[in-house]
Amino acid sequence: MTNRVAVMDLGTNTFHLLIAEPDPTRFFKEVLHEHVGVKLGEGGINEGTIKTNAYQRGIDTLLSFHQFIRQHNVHNIKAIATSAMRSASNGQQFIDEVKQHTGIVIETINGDREAGYIYAGVKASGCLQEANSLIVDIGGGSVEFILGNEHEIIYKQSFEIGAARLMAKFHQTDPISVDEVAALNDYLDLQLAPMFDAVKKHNVQSLIGSSGAFETFAELAERHNGHSFDLKQTPTYAFKEGDLLEITRKIIHSNHAERAAMPGILPVRVDMIVVSSLLMQFVMHKLNLHQVVMSAYSLKEGVLAEMFK
Repeated sequence: MTNRVAVMDLGTNTFHLLIAEPDPTRFFKEVLHEHVGVKLGEGGINEGTIKTNAYQRGIDTLLSFHQFIRQHNVHNIKAIATSAMRSASNGQQFIDEVKQHTGIVIETINGDREAGYIYAGVKASGCLQEANSLIVDIGGGSVEFILGNEHEIIYKQSFEIGAARLMAKFHQTDPISVDEVAALNDYLDLQLAPMFDAVKKHNVQSLIGSSGAFETFAELAERHNGHSFDLKQTPTYAFKEGDLLEITRKIIHSNHAERAAMPGILPVRVDMIVVSSLLMQFVMHKLNLHQVVMSAYSLKEGVLAEMFK
């Protein structure tokens, strides 16, 4: 019997399949990592439904993942669905159809459990220290905030203000307008008030961006400095504040065609990267944070850590 496991992170924007084996020297050995820009929330994220085209993209991707799992002889499988699936009126129908065609049982988790998995994944990357950090995971449907250190979680909360939701609400012109940015910032100030109240009671040294948009920021930062970037060899990355702010300002002021032409931005992130940039800048400014680190490990690696116990 193989000791390989398969983890599926079925997010609002991207579906990931990670097939891995335990490795005592570096946590896990990657056998296969597939990621598909399904855009499950496209057109219906704020209406609480998965639209027909997005629904079919999701089903097709799961059928493909099932083939990979069979080819690699994996029997221990965990499929996790997050914001889009848990808030969609036809989410259960999707889950039932996947089970019927593949036998894969999708587990829909709440935001609190999602945040716990993200903390476990970030901890496994090695970037947590004695000092407190605020982990930020910007998904398509939700954003998770976890305040903690290498020993414990102090606070965690999930907010249904992911990039797909923010884009649908506020990014109506391209480039995004000054008025839209102001409206978005007012919205974030209101929605994130509980997080800011909780975090300000503690001494926070840094912001840790968990995968997603932060991987794009890291690649753009290295390309900006004339370096190549291999995410598989870079589980963590410390930003220079000036580079990060310059890159995100450029993204915010760009139009779709300009972003699409930027080497390093995946097609699935070309538009959502704008509101992700604004959200990150807003949190940095509000909490006066200057140290920012990217962790390539997130939810799926947190699930792996649980499976390998």
